[in-house]
Amino acid sequence: MRNLIVGVVVGVVVGIVVGTTVIAPRLKLPAQEARLKWDRDAEGAARVQRSLPATARLEAAARPAPPPAEPEPAAAPEAPAEADDAPPLRWRMASAYASTIPQLGGLAKRLESTVWHISGGDIGITFYEPGTLVAASEMFDAVRSGAIDAAFATPMTWADKNPAFQLFAAVPFGPPVQEYLAWMFVGGGREISETLHHAQGVHPIVCGALAPEGSGWFRKPVKTLAEFKALRIGMNGLGGKVAKALGATVMEMAESDVFVALESNLIDGAEASQPAVDLTLGLHQLAGHYYFPSWHQPATLLTLIVNLEAWQALSANQRAQIDAACGDNVRHGLADGEARQFGALKELIKLGTEIETWAPDILDALEAAWRRVSDAEAQRNPDFQRAWTSLRTFREEYGIWREIGEGTPLRR
Repeated sequence: MRNLIVGVVVGVVVGIVVGTTVIAPRLKLPAQEARLKWDRDAEGAARVQRSLPATARLEAAARPAPPPAEPEPAAAPEAPAEADDAPPLRWRMASAYASTIPQLGGLAKRLESTVWHISGGDIGITFYEPGTLVAASEMFDAVRSGAIDAAFATPMTWADKNPAFQLFAAVPFGPPVQEYLAWMFVGGGREISETLHHAQGVHPIVCGALAPEGSGWFRKPVKTLAEFKALRIGMNGLGGKVAKALGATVMEMAESDVFVALESNLIDGAEASQPAVDLTLGLHQLAGHYYFPSWHQPATLLTLIVNLEAWQALSANQRAQIDAACGDNVRHGLADGEARQFGALKELIKLGTEIETWAPDILDALEAAWRRVSDAEAQRNPDFQRAWTSLRTFREEYGIWREIGEGTPLRR
């Protein structure tokens, strides 16, 4: 009897060992091996894909992956609250642009009414003309400290706080506006922007977008690279750094100051904004040669910054309403801006403006200078390097779609 019991025990133990070490792995083998093989091949496939033409890269990317394991059922999203119990919000917003300036100031002023209507009057963001609350150069610090609640400008306005902020404003030889927005909202740009701004106590929201600007008004035609290098130019942001790197004398100034600088002979030429804006500023009266394309700002983003603690204290509904108002500002800015420019150009031509294009050798020299500037900025500033690497990587991948969908290769 004892021998029988011992035999049964030994048999059970042997069965367990064989089952766990031999049979069970074989039962799982096909799914596990397929998954492991896919993981091993992923990195090598990516390296091969990068070396192929656009169509081949697209085909490689489209090959079906092994069927994934059944996902766990997702939890149902939490239903929105029927009502928001947060008290009415009343903020003061400083603007870098006068309300009379189309697009720039117009979008800032429009935000005031849009957010009021979206929120049913629960959110009031009052627009203040430039300099009436704080100087444009002091807006960032005023928002950060809580002295004012919000400010509206392009992020190059506060580039002295972090040079990386300029990459969320405009990029020389950079993406057209649809590609720029794709990077910002889906490709990782917004997350980087928020991280960098939050580190300084403010929350950024893309709140307007502009298509290409004119690249400068000049008293005389600029026909050669030597003539460009001899210029005194009013130009801001990364574009100004590029012109300076090429040898021009560059002075930073607000759009509203360009007319006075030209009138007083302080500069030979300047960039300001889009034709509709420049027509309003009257720059054609002092400098009759208007240059394109917009190498320095093929697209421009406008940003609303708010005090970070104040933003975090808002209810989810309030944050969504402000985001929605800014999103509508982006839509309106693009549609309105594109619709206005041809009419403005016709009017400028009637008034005697000469529409000029940059010579290819000047554009090539400017693009080479931009590569030097961007490399130097990335070496000096890790935040700039992080954002610039993200944008360049996105552009490389987006370039496949652009080349196939639009027939337009990415400019390198």
